[in-house]
Amino acid sequence: SCVACGRRASKQELVRIVRTLEGTVEVDPAGKKAGRGTYLCRMEECWQQGLNKSRLDHSLRHSLALADKEGLRAYHQEHLKPTLVGENR
Repeated sequence: SCVACGRRASKQELVRIVRTLEGTVEVDPAGKKAGRGTYLCRMEECWQQGLNKSRLDHSLRHSLALADKEGLRAYHQEHLKPTLVGENR
């Protein structure tokens, strides 16, 4: 389920965020990396809540550094934001 809104969905519909054994926080698209993981919906509101209201920090049992948060925001912008028809990437 999404750590921000609580919506239950299949793993393919959610995005897994993992705190690796090395202590880094990153997106796990395959869902197979070792470490403590949590899930977010693809909706922008859930990413904002997860990053701004410390929901990811609590779920991952790790205080996210600013660089971690920026990396997750960049991933959301690049991979999950819908593009307009005819828009170049």
